[in-house]
Amino acid sequence: MSTTQSARADTLQHAPHRRWGLALIAAAQFVVIMDTSIIGVALSDIARDVGFSSESLSWVFNAYVVAFGGLLLLGGRLSDLFGARRVFTIGWAVLLIGSLGAGLAGDTWVEIAARAVQGAGAALIAPAALSLLMALFGGTPQLPRAFAVYGAAAPIGGTAGVFLGGVLTEYLGWPWVFYVTVPIAVVILALTPVAFSAGTRGTGRVDLTGAFTGTAGLALTVYGIVRAPEAGWLSVEAIGTLTAGLLLLGLFVARQTRAAQPLLRLGMLRLPNLAGANIAQLLLGAAWIPMWFFLNLYLQKVLGASAFAAGTALVPMTVLIVIGMTLVAPRLSTRLTTRTMVVSGFVLLGVGVTWLALAPEDGVYAVHVLPASLIAASGMALAFVPSLSTAIASAPPEEAGIASGLVNTSYQIGSAVGLAVLTAVSAGVGTSAADAYSAAFIGAAVMAAAGFLAALFMLRAPRA
Repeated sequence: MSTTQSARADTLQHAPHRRWGLALIAAAQFVVIMDTSIIGVALSDIARDVGFSSESLSWVFNAYVVAFGGLLLLGGRLSDLFGARRVFTIGWAVLLIGSLGAGLAGDTWVEIAARAVQGAGAALIAPAALSLLMALFGGTPQLPRAFAVYGAAAPIGGTAGVFLGGVLTEYLGWPWVFYVTVPIAVVILALTPVAFSAGTRGTGRVDLTGAFTGTAGLALTVYGIVRAPEAGWLSVEAIGTLTAGLLLLGLFVARQTRAAQPLLRLGMLRLPNLAGANIAQLLLGAAWIPMWFFLNLYLQKVLGASAFAAGTALVPMTVLIVIGMTLVAPRLSTRLTTRTMVVSGFVLLGVGVTWLALAPEDGVYAVHVLPASLIAASGMALAFVPSLSTAIASAPPEEAGIASGLVNTSYQIGSAVGLAVLTAVSAGVGTSAADAYSAAFIGAAVMAAAGFLAALFMLRAPRA
C-alpha cells in the first residue's frame, strides 16, 4: 500500500469528521478566492493612505496572483512529500501572517510584499486542500458531492469579497479587508488537527532546481502578462520579462525529463484525460474570470450601479452556481459522461457571454444582464466540477498533491492570462465603455469556444 493510500485509509477511519473536514476545505477555497476580489472597492483608500501611484496600485492585486500562480506546483509537491495536513496548516499560518502585514502596512513595498506572502500561503493551502478532499472522500459515493461543495465555494468567495470589501471599507476602514482573514485562519488552524489525521510523509525529496525554474518561470510569465497591458505588449519590459519567463519554463521542462525525482513527472500529462481536464480548467478560468470582471465594470461604469448594487446584481448568478454545483451536477454525473458535461458547460458559457457582448450602452439589467449571466453560470456549474475531479482522479494516489497543484495552476494561470489579454483587447477599443466591454465579452466567448473544442477532442468518456 502506498503512503498516500495509507494516509487515506487512516483518514477514512475518522468518518464522523468528514463534514468538518469538508467545511474546512470549502472554507479554504472560499478564502483564497475572496482574498483576490475583496480589495477591489478598497483600492482607492489604500492608494491614498499608503501612497500608491495609479501605475503601481495594480500590484496590490497582482502580487497575490503572481505568488499564487507561481508557487502552486511547489505547494502540490510539498503536500505529497510532507503530508497534506502539515502543508495545509503551514499555508494557513503563512496566510495569517501576510494578512496581518497587509493590514498594518504603511509603505507601498510592505503592502506588495505582504500580498505576495498571502499568495504564497494560498499556494500551499489550495493543493493541500484538494489532497485532503481526496483522502476524505476518495473511493466513496460522496466524492462528487464533495467536489461540488468545493467548487461552489469559489464563486461564493468571489461575490462575498465584493460585498465584504465595500462594507468593511465603509464602516471599519480598508485594513479590515485583510484583517477579516485572520479570525478565519485562527479557527481553521484550531480545527484542522480534529478534522484531519496527520497521515504519513511521502518518500523522496524536493527537486530544488525544478522548483526554482518552474516557480520563477511561472511567476515571471504571469508578471509579464499582467504587466503588458500597462507597459505595452511590445515594450522592452514586457518582452524581456516574458522571454525570461518562457526560457525558465523551458529549462524547467528540460530538468523534469532528467531529474530522478522531478517536481512534475511529465509522464503524468500522458495519462488519459489529465491533460484535457487541465486545459479545460485553464480555459474556464480564461473565460469566466474576465467575464465576471468586465460584468462588474459594465454594471458600474455603463449602467451606473454602485459597487454594492453591482454585487447584489451578481447574487442570482452566484446562487445558481451553488445550486448547479451542489445539486444538479452531482446528479447529472451519474447519467452523463465527463466529456458531455464539460462540452455542454462550455456551450452554455459561450452563449451567455455572447449575449452579454450584445448589451448596449442603455442596457436593461433584466433583459441584457440577468438572463445572460444565468446561462453563463449554468455552464460554469456544469463544466467546473467534472473537469476538476477528472484532473485529480486521473493521477495515481501518490501524486494527488502535484495533480491538485497542477489543476489549480491551470485555472489560476488561465484566469491571469485571460484577464490580461482581454484587458488589452478592451483597452484597444476606444469608442465607448460599452463597446470596450463588448469586445472583452467577445474575447471571453472565444475562450469558451476553445474550451469546447479541447473538451470535445481531448476528453474521453468515463462517467464524471
